Amino acid sequence: MPVIVKTAALLVLSNIFMTFAWYAHLKNLNHQKWYVAAVLSWGVALFEYLFQVPANRIGYTQLSLPQLKILQEVITLAAFMPFALFYMRQPLKLDYLWAALCMLGAVYFVFRK
Repeated sequence: MPVIVKTAALLVLSNIFMTFAWYAHLKNLNHQKWYVAAVLSWGVALFEYLFQVPANRIGYTQLSLPQLKILQEVITLAAFMPFALFYMRQPLKLDYLWAALCMLGAVYFVFRK
């Protein structure tokens, strides 16, 4: 399996956990004290790191640091959008398309030879 595919797959898993760790408490734990949400989010974030660290180590064997970062950001946006729309019930806005197009531009510039 190509390095970029392994890296991207691990980063997708990492970002799913990251998104829930960062934002799910706003829906599920808003009645709790902030430090309860922080501790529970930290527990979820542990799984983020269990995927993110190997992803970056694998990716860094063939990708530059800026390429890894832009790949991470694109995957973050791709993971966040379904979370925001379906889990958090946020409305879809055309601005999300423009943001995604800006990210594609970033991908182009950082990956071009």
